[in-house]
Amino acid sequence: MSRAGEESSLPDYSRHAGRILRWLPVRRHHVLLAGWTALWFVLVAPSGGVSWHYLRQGEQLLFGSGPGGGLSLYADHPELQIGPFSLAVARVFAPFAPATGQLVAEATMAAFGLVTVILVGRTAASHHLGTGTNHRRLQQRILIAGLAFIPMWIEVTVRFAHLDDALALFCTMLAVHALARGRTWAVAVFLALAVDAKPWAVPFAVLLLALPCGRRRAPFLLFCGLVAVAWLPFYLGNLDTVAAARFAIPNQAASSLRWLGVNAPDTPFWDRPAQFALGAVLGALAVLRGRWPAVVLLGANARILLDPSVYTYYSASVLLGTLLWDAVGARRLVPWWSWIALLSLYGGTLVIPSDATRGLVRLAFVGLSTLYVLLWPTPGKRLRKRRRPPAGPAAHTSDPVRPARVDATC
Repeated sequence: MSRAGEESSLPDYSRHAGRILRWLPVRRHHVLLAGWTALWFVLVAPSGGVSWHYLRQGEQLLFGSGPGGGLSLYADHPELQIGPFSLAVARVFAPFAPATGQLVAEATMAAFGLVTVILVGRTAASHHLGTGTNHRRLQQRILIAGLAFIPMWIEVTVRFAHLDDALALFCTMLAVHALARGRTWAVAVFLALAVDAKPWAVPFAVLLLALPCGRRRAPFLLFCGLVAVAWLPFYLGNLDTVAAARFAIPNQAASSLRWLGVNAPDTPFWDRPAQFALGAVLGALAVLRGRWPAVVLLGANARILLDPSVYTYYSASVLLGTLLWDAVGARRLVPWWSWIALLSLYGGTLVIPSDATRGLVRLAFVGLSTLYVLLWPTPGKRLRKRRRPPAGPAAHTSDPVRPARVDATC
């Protein structure tokens, strides 16, 4: 019997597997991941908060009455590439003393990482519902992949204290979880909040295509409306805000752009639109092939491929993508791609001295992982056919609407 067939014959442990106590909804791998998160937080927090001052400056300018703030924020301070939703959340920590507020914010963001891993596990359980998935094996897969994800999450949330990136990724995960549970409107709301937190989350909106046929237009309009409500006032309040979208950063020697023949010292004018377009096209192709769990990884790949900067916290979006793919899109026990991403994108920055070689490693990872999730046969694909629910009204009310595969009739 094949491994896939053997796995399908095993009982479903979704109800009680891995619980510390039968009545307690906390499972053993959650406790281990919580300890792993706390360990990394303690190690990194003393030297953390590298960029927290940008969040404090941004929220003070946005909600203050001084010059250069309000609706002119992005026009007068194009270096603050932070979404208005992130600045509004940063306002929550303003009443604390600066050092205390920073620490509370870092602890909160670190906790978001643990919740993200838990949501990935529940998303995988929902996605594989009715396929005979062994939930003990699934929990092991989540644990192994989560051990790779947490260090990169701490990098972005504690070392750099990028609340905007953390919110963009967390809201995207909430959208993915809502998609797996068939909560159509929630998908649109959470994707809009992700874009309102950080603009580079735009390609993740392709997840709306994974909604069933005939149920996409209204959520798409809601998504566009929520994004417009957050961003349009700044463009109408000060027309110079348009120039903020062209804010240029140095093209670093370790970027993949160098290997693509882009040797300009700063960000090319076409770079950010190309990131959005490439991420959206790759994500749409994944949905067309029935592989919507790969959308986040493909959007993150497009970002690190074409971004002129190579900050380590960029890899957090890639690790969320590999975590989702390893847990939801694949069925192997060992989540190879999560550890490959951690060792190549983060470990490579520590052990590879050559800028050009680091850029080549990033290019190789993007190319190989993109081809793999789009073209490699998915193990156990035949098991994805759902068991037909029993007849009767109860079956229709308890079974959520599953993400649909896009075809020519949609």
